Amino acid sequence: RRVREAVVSTQSTGTLRLLSIPQSIGKVLRQLVQMKTWMSGIMNSLSGSLGMNNVNIDYIDDLLPLVERLDKELKNPDLTTFVCVCIPEFLSLYETERLIQKLTALDIDTHNVVVNQVMYPDRDSSGCPSCALCAARTKMQRKYLDQIADLYEDFHVIRMPLMPVEVKGVPMLQRFGRYLQSPPDMDRLSIHDLVKDL
Repeated sequence: RRVREAVVSTQSTGTLRLLSIPQSIGKVLRQLVQMKTWMSGIMNSLSGSLGMNNVNIDYIDDLLPLVERLDKELKNPDLTTFVCVCIPEFLSLYETERLIQKLTALDIDTHNVVVNQVMYPDRDSSGCPSCALCAARTKMQRKYLDQIADLYEDFHVIRMPLMPVEVKGVPMLQRFGRYLQSPPDMDRLSIHDLVKDL
């Protein structure tokens, strides 16, 4: 059965390691293909002296096209795209920018950024956040949200609200996931409206 879509969720450093695998393996396999004739003679000699049957390394010829196809598919924007997910804080923004620069250097498509856990605090009658902690966090996040807007003005950036409940379980994740396609209008709605919808 063919897989239509695959989603790999990993932290940015894990993603960078994952992406380097096809290129690293391809490089090694290309060197092995060049050395195959020389190596097969040595391997057969060693296997004979160790009492083993002839060692077949012809599989290297079959592996190389697979690795090259994987590398090509990773670089094809019609087949592969990376959606970077961050939160509006310094370290997360730094790691996201590093990931996007590396993806760009590898010619891998990335044009979506999801910003999770954005504060939309309750407001009092004067329009100010109703708690001091919420006001402080909102102010801190605003700085990073502005940087995200500047850095990724050509990207599709989606802000996902911080929820007062843990979003877990398939039905709740599916309902919350709708906001990725159609972000809620947080100027009109409150977090409490969204919680009712979950």
